[in-house]
Amino acid sequence: MALNTTTIQQREFIPAKPVQVYDAFINARKHAEFTGAKATCDPRVGGEFAAYDGYITGKILELVRARKVVLEWKTTEWPVGYPPSRLEFTFEEKGDGTEVVMVHSDVPGQQAENYRQGWIDYYWKPLREYFSK
Repeated sequence: MALNTTTIQQREFIPAKPVQVYDAFINARKHAEFTGAKATCDPRVGGEFAAYDGYITGKILELVRARKVVLEWKTTEWPVGYPPSRLEFTFEEKGDGTEVVMVHSDVPGQQAENYRQGWIDYYWKPLREYFSK
């Protein structure tokens, strides 16, 4: 039986340099600062990470400093039988900030809308606020 999955794509402008935005995702201390929740990260390919007090966990698949982060990603609410999703961020300098393109694929269909809104509420808004200080 085929699993019902979907892809979430979002494009956001963050008022910081690409290296700063990249670091906010892979540096556990900075990640915790902008999210307000505990984070851990072994910032190397094959390294594991956790965010939002362990709600999100996964593994790093690819890192290109200041350009790209690719992760294997899931949450504590992940449905049984579904493999982790694939999450890719690319960072491109635009004017006085960074355009972040996120492609979150293999997301369980029944959870997609919650995660789509979650990215806005728990990542994009806090990240913009963090770099606007």
